[in-house]
Amino acid sequence: MAAEFKLPDLGENIEKGEVISVLVNVGDVLSEDQPVVELETDKAVIEVPSSVSGTIAAIHVSQGDTIAVGQPILVVDGLVVDGDGAPAAPETTVADTAPAPVTAPAPVATPAPAPSATSSGPRDVLLPELGEGVDGGDVVGIMISIGDEVEEEQGLLELEIDKGVVELPAPTAGRITALHVKEGDRATVGQLVATLEVTSAAPAPEAAPAATSAPVATTPTATAQASPAAVAGSTTAASVTPADLPARKLVPAAPSVRRLAREIGVDIGIVKGTGPGTRISEADVKNHSRHLHETRSAGGGGASVPAIDLPDFSRWGTVETEPFSNVRRITAQRMVQSSTSIPHVTQFDSADVTDLEVFRKKHGKTVEKAGGKLTPTALILKVVATALGKFPQFCASIDMASEQVIYKKYRHIGIAVDTKRGLLVPVIRDVNEKTVTEISVELTEMAEKTRTGRVAIEDMQGGCFTISNLGGIGGTAFTPIVNAPEVAILGVARSKMEPVYIDGQFQPRLMMPMSLSYDHRLIDGADGARFLRYICEGLENPYYLAFEG
Repeated sequence: MAAEFKLPDLGENIEKGEVISVLVNVGDVLSEDQPVVELETDKAVIEVPSSVSGTIAAIHVSQGDTIAVGQPILVVDGLVVDGDGAPAAPETTVADTAPAPVTAPAPVATPAPAPSATSSGPRDVLLPELGEGVDGGDVVGIMISIGDEVEEEQGLLELEIDKGVVELPAPTAGRITALHVKEGDRATVGQLVATLEVTSAAPAPEAAPAATSAPVATTPTATAQASPAAVAGSTTAASVTPADLPARKLVPAAPSVRRLAREIGVDIGIVKGTGPGTRISEADVKNHSRHLHETRSAGGGGASVPAIDLPDFSRWGTVETEPFSNVRRITAQRMVQSSTSIPHVTQFDSADVTDLEVFRKKHGKTVEKAGGKLTPTALILKVVATALGKFPQFCASIDMASEQVIYKKYRHIGIAVDTKRGLLVPVIRDVNEKTVTEISVELTEMAEKTRTGRVAIEDMQGGCFTISNLGGIGGTAFTPIVNAPEVAILGVARSKMEPVYIDGQFQPRLMMPMSLSYDHRLIDGADGARFLRYICEGLENPYYLAFEG
């Protein structure tokens, strides 16, 4: 018999709550008082225990849903069990008198049938972790339809995050029975995006045991009670394994710890747990909060910027609104964070790249044969990599919480790329160990992947310095914002011919304007000037590239 479990009365004036996590799955054998969902009300985060027992046949809620008192949560089916997990004995009445025992016929061994495909129940597909600092993205493509049969690891949908477009693979093979998102929706980590019916090969049943010399006495009542239990037990064992179950909790923390995090304004999803299995304790939440306050205080504040109250622009004419893309939203947040927490200084200088342009045109064909393009950016990359080795404070990060400077021994350099989706920064790794030709080939490939939205998340992580080259567009100078947690960024504007006084006369020279922004907490003005001049001199002597780095 099926039984429906509804959200019970939660207390005075509490009518609803938000589902933080679902603690059970379809196919689980549920006992009374076992927690089934974790619910956040306006007063606390609580676990809701079940008042029914049996095998879960359906779950009607998912993470993020808001449910009201009396709303169905799940349905259980099969044999009801008591607190010890044993079949519950029916009440005895006069009509329940057991009939006389009968002798069971000797069992006959039968061959096992071949395995066949069988359904093992629905499986929720949740959006998994996408990488450090990524809490979700915009759905830009649905790759399947309801009713489709999918293989394990087959792409289900395309998601645009702040660092590119990624595919969400199917966690297992099965048939799509429901889609919970559509193109244009924003999906967050842990959100239900699809449901599929898992299909697997049923194991061949064991052959019936050989007949024994002594017949077995049994009763119809005992047989009727044993059969459902055996069926329910075998179904559960065959269809649900720990490896198949989705993560029940995105964050391992007790309700009291979650409540503390919410009360003091800490995002528990980014707290590092120090307990067993990275479980988060109250001490972890408090330490994280303290470090945040120390960092903000040391960095000059600016943890948040109040929004500007806007007038009704339609009073003066026609307007059109467009929502932020995911890339634009994250870029805006990080630019505000960097500009308010880092004391910026911008240094300006110009490099005479007349000879460099001759060098570039002379060797451009050779690089093209290798599959790349010898651009000014490729040459700047090589010079900057060498400069970072000479001035290690520019290849560092500041840890204000621990009051220390982290010097990076690698030279991975990010290149700001203008795309239709917004500003992205892929990273060229170990630039100091590569030739100009190798850098040019990799830069060409990476720029193409970024503009077409196929750059991987890993390709945009690990940078220690950034270059933003706007020379192909125009401008004479600009003040780039440091890409935190880096401490410096180089901006390049359009080169132009200028008269330069050399050996008693003015000569036309191609000058490249450069703007260096840096974190004044670590880098002094004199060091900024020396670093930028070193880069300029490297570009002014192109054959230096063959001997340095």
